[in-house]
Order: sequence, then structure tokens, then C-alpha cells
Amino acid sequence: MNELSKDAVSWLTIGEDAVGQRIDNYLTRHLKGVPKSHIYRILRSGEVRVNKGRVGPDARLALGDVVRVPPVRTAARVDPGTPAPHHVRAGEAMPILFEDEALIVIDKPSGLAVHGGSGIAAGLIEQLRAARPQAKFLELVHRLDRDTSGVMLVAKKRAALVDLHAQLRDHGFDKRYQVLVRGRWRDAMRRVKLGLHKFSTADGERRVRVDDDDGQESETIFRRQATWFDRDPPLALLEAELKTGRTHQIRVHLTHLGFPLAGDDKYGDFAWNKELARTGLKRMFLHAQTLAFEHPVTRERLSFVAPLPPELARFIAKLDAAPVIVPHA
Repeated sequence: MNELSKDAVSWLTIGEDAVGQRIDNYLTRHLKGVPKSHIYRILRSGEVRVNKGRVGPDARLALGDVVRVPPVRTAARVDPGTPAPHHVRAGEAMPILFEDEALIVIDKPSGLAVHGGSGIAAGLIEQLRAARPQAKFLELVHRLDRDTSGVMLVAKKRAALVDLHAQLRDHGFDKRYQVLVRGRWRDAMRRVKLGLHKFSTADGERRVRVDDDDGQESETIFRRQATWFDRDPPLALLEAELKTGRTHQIRVHLTHLGFPLAGDDKYGDFAWNKELARTGLKRMFLHAQTLAFEHPVTRERLSFVAPLPPELARFIAKLDAAPVIVPHA
């Protein structure tokens, strides 16, 4: 059988050892470190093919079947005992998932702003430029809040930036986040559409509120990943798929629904946040886990995965009740 590569399209011929196996289990075994939710996603999207045809996750493999597996990148595994890198100084290595002549894909740590300003001397982009003085062009393709971790894109060419921005406008990006919320979230999937209005407080702080009359249209699809309903308070781990990219969209949607995001210091439950900090969660539980888009030059569909940072993975591991993982066909 051919060797599976996470960095390019792989074409695998099924041997006797995999005959009768479900395609989702086959991919889980071979794509080490890739979340099962992401494996279901590439199956649903049709990026995985068997004998050139789309298949569902329960499809059984036969001897001689040819399986197409798209490129899937994951961040390097981090020792759970290693503290999170809250600051990356100029000249230090950035946590890079992928790089070529057109773009850089970075696994941004929580606590690192994407750009300088508002009392921050140098953000991710300034530090990246300082570390690469020979680079003629480095620009952020999109942004993440300072306390949000996960997959980020930086363009190395203006043409790549223009193309990726066009994909963003045309909803060509597939962006998924992992979030931990308080409450008994029972829906396997919930689609949320709300108008969001940006405003500034008296001291100049940027905020967002729900306003269906004057706000910009926003849409998030939430999928239940795991629940701990026997805890006090009950908790749920969700995947949030962004269909639009409004400021603070996920955080405002969750608060509006009555499910505050753990560690959210703008829209969350401040008393609960203090309790979480005492039990080990000292940051917002908002992680940009997966990002898929077309390469601006090759047009190959790329998909990148950043596993939960150690501090979030440790918190999940400490929860008393074993989570009930819910796959999505």
C-alpha cells in the first residue's frame, strides 16, 4: 500500500489489511493527530474520494479500491507539560505549519496580538518582519483576537493577498473554532443568524452587540463535540463554523444564546471566569483549529489543523466526567 502524506494529495490502494474497514476509521488510523471532526469534514466536502467517487463516512473499503486523501497539515505535537508561548520575540522561530513562495500558515499562540498598537509595541506581523528582514512583502490575510489561538495566514506576495481576500469575500474559506461554553447545549447542530452592530464604549473600547435592524448580517454554525452535564456548572465543547467573519462574532452569538464562552473577558460571565482561573483556565477558550482554502497559485484545496494548545488540552483532560464525543456524518 502507498505511504500516506499529509503535505500533498495521496492516492492509496487498499490492501488485504484494510478490506471491509469503514473509510472514516481508515482515515483516523492513518491521519495521526488529525481531529476526527476534521476527518468527517473532508469526507462531507468530497475531498476524499474512493475510485473517483464521493463516499460517506460509513462506506466500506474493498480490495484494490483507490482512495484520494487531500493534504492535511497539523501543528507539531507539544508536550502537555510545556507552558504556552505567550510571547514570540523578534528573531525567535514562529510556530509555522506551512510555508511556500506565496504564503505562511502560522499556529498563533494566545496572548500574542496580530499587530502592534494600543500599547503593544510589536505584534505577530511586526515580529515576523523583524525576523525576516530580507522579505519584501509580508501582510496579514485575516486577524485573530489577541487571546485567540490557532491557524492564521500571512501572504508573501501581493497577488496572493488579493486572491485570498477575494476568497474570504466569496466565502471560500472554511474556518472552524473550538469553544468551551457554560450550559446544557443539547443541539447536535444549531445555525445562528443575527445582525451585529459595532460600537465604542466611553473609554474607547471596541464592542459588538446584537442589532437585527442596523447590524451587519452574521452567521455561525455550532456543532456539539462533547458535554459534561453532570458538572456544576454544566459544560459543552462546541465546534463553531464561521460563515461570516464579523468582529467578536462567536463570542457575541454565544452570549446572546445564554451560553457564555469560558474566559471571555468582554461578553462572558466575569464571576465564572474567576472560578475558571482558580481551577487552571486563565485564558479564553477560543481556538481556531482548522482552516481550509484554495492555494492562491496552485488552486489546490488546502486544509490546516492546529491541535488544542497544551493549556486548553490540560483543562479538558481534568474534567471529571469523560466527554461524549459526537461524530458528524
